[in-house]
Amino acid sequence: MRHANLAVLLTLALLNAGCIRKFAINKLGDALAQSGSVFASDDDPELIRAAAPFSLKLIESLLAESPNHAGLLLAASRGFTQFGYAFVQQHAEEIESDDFSESATQQARARGLYLRARDYGLRGLETRHRGFRTGLEKDPRSVSTAVKADVPLLYWTAASWGAAIAVSKDRPDLISEQPMVEAMIDRALELDESFESGAIHGFLIAYEPSRPSGQEDPFGRSRRHFERAVTLSGGQLASPFVSLAETVSQKTQDRREFEDLLNRALHIDVAAKPEWKLENLIMQRRARWLLSRVDELFLQDPQKE
Repeated sequence: MRHANLAVLLTLALLNAGCIRKFAINKLGDALAQSGSVFASDDDPELIRAAAPFSLKLIESLLAESPNHAGLLLAASRGFTQFGYAFVQQHAEEIESDDFSESATQQARARGLYLRARDYGLRGLETRHRGFRTGLEKDPRSVSTAVKADVPLLYWTAASWGAAIAVSKDRPDLISEQPMVEAMIDRALELDESFESGAIHGFLIAYEPSRPSGQEDPFGRSRRHFERAVTLSGGQLASPFVSLAETVSQKTQDRREFEDLLNRALHIDVAAKPEWKLENLIMQRRARWLLSRVDELFLQDPQKE
């Protein structure tokens, strides 16, 4: 009897230890899931570039222990998307003319990060809607089951997936998945167009010209999303201006508009919205890089016409 009682006590102790461990992991996960705001207000992009990989790997380590933690899955999807774009894809584009081989290597790396982000986002949606990914693959219209609370995961999953497709012109398997991206971002827009001060409209500025099901003028659709993104952000985010310049002005060879949009991005006061400081600094860097290449990107200088 004493041996039986001892076995029961040991079992209970182990179970309690497991519960405490799980609780601690989940609490840490909750904290990490909210840590993006600390990075977002930093004014040193290079510091964040160095720090972010540790944070992302820590999130993955915690997900190995708590694989269905919704906050961690969202943080992983968001974090890998942002890191891939800000510190890998942009670098790849900046060095392309000087080192094409290394640029291609970095573009492939960016794609890998985006796909990792996509998979975490899909896992997050799966925890909320069982069979979500299978249903999406069978019929993208199944995304109609998503509700407003799903918008953050819908947005970051679509953003990472769309970014992966954008750097994969030689991957027809990925390009064929575009209808799923479109279904998710359109559902997110339908549910909450003001999400993160117009982030969905910001995504759609660049997306509309490649929309397979698009009607009317694709650049006109991009401009409408630009107007909404600027309105919802109070004109304090640089990204809509940079996106429209690259998506519409460059492609229509409107150099005056291109330069005006990028200069408007550069005139945004990054201190006005501390929570957007890092994003604005990164996009202003891109604006300066684009302006430095204006003679390469445009055939005609309007001053010489």
